[in-house]
Amino acid sequence: MSILIDKNTKVIVQGLTGKTGTFHTEQALAYYGTQMVAGIHPKKGGEKWTGSKGETLPIFATVGEAKEATGATASVVYVPPAGAAEAIIEAIEAEVPLIVCITEGIPVMDMVKVKARLDRSKSRLIGPNCPGIVTPNECKIGIMPGNIFKKGSVGVVSRSGTLTYEAVFQTSNEGLGQSTAVGIGGDPVKGTEFIDMLEMFLADDETKSIIMIGEIGGSAEEDAAQFLRDEAKRGRKKPMAGFIAGRTAPPGRTMGHAGAVISGGKGGAEDKIAAMEAAGIKVSPSPARLGKTLVEAIKG
Repeated sequence: MSILIDKNTKVIVQGLTGKTGTFHTEQALAYYGTQMVAGIHPKKGGEKWTGSKGETLPIFATVGEAKEATGATASVVYVPPAGAAEAIIEAIEAEVPLIVCITEGIPVMDMVKVKARLDRSKSRLIGPNCPGIVTPNECKIGIMPGNIFKKGSVGVVSRSGTLTYEAVFQTSNEGLGQSTAVGIGGDPVKGTEFIDMLEMFLADDETKSIIMIGEIGGSAEEDAAQFLRDEAKRGRKKPMAGFIAGRTAPPGRTMGHAGAVISGGKGGAEDKIAAMEAAGIKVSPSPARLGKTLVEAIKG
């Protein structure tokens, strides 16, 4: 089985008619024939979107209409920051099972409102400010380059977009490939966290090993490490490699992501690395060695 998405996933695009939405929809169609089934635009319902190679998708005025007409099971959000939270909430209210928000720069208070709606809903949110999710040869949602993926056995979960690609590229080069790769995003308030994804990867028979890439700021990596320690006591454990980005960042400085801030003595790289190592994760000294570090972890 794959994690969250597969060849049967039907995806609607919120923000399809913009430049970003158009480009990445064309990419998804080109690489895996991902089932992109409709676009959403409140003022363009009834029109059609046409891609550069003549691909066409119907445009609906609302997510609810699109879901009812197409049977969509996922939505990807390319809406600009000012309207992105409302777009996510619209998808939540339409009970879309999986919502992937790529948008960067959504105000934190907007996301607090989204999180409140999400917690009592039937939807799962990946992101915001994330590269998306890919199951190789089956489905691509988001902005990850499809050509670096290879069907395989490694589950990748990362707060960093570019380091997600690095982990994918290296595990492909090592001949391991990926079961599913998920960029959960670097914002302080988001949908899916490390623990959610690790739970799924541990339960997935196709995922034989895991790469987890964290960043400075927050306590998500320490929480995930504790979760892994608890699961190991219950006999659930898989070989894991990890990396923490931002090791040299000064305290109190925002580095890259809105969530990458060390404050009050918490969120520093060394504490996260220590927690991960205590949970049995082999931490790579450099992002350039993630693939080889995972191979070492698999060999034990």
